[in-house]
Amino acid sequence: MSQKTLMTDKIIEQILTIRESGVANMFDVNRVQCEAYRKGYYELAVFLEEHRKEYAKFILTGESE
Repeated sequence: MSQKTLMTDKIIEQILTIRESGVANMFDVNRVQCEAYRKGYYELAVFLEEHRKEYAKFILTGESE
């Protein structure tokens, strides 16, 4: 049985904040994760560790589910 991952509004907000800052190429997941830690976005940092596929889908399509 597969567990569905929920990308929370808080995680989406954190992704968009990093994207808007222009500090990282959003396809450079390691750089985005470092920036998340630097900003204290621990929910996003953990999400990136465990759900890269879902993150990539969001970056490419804007879909969070």
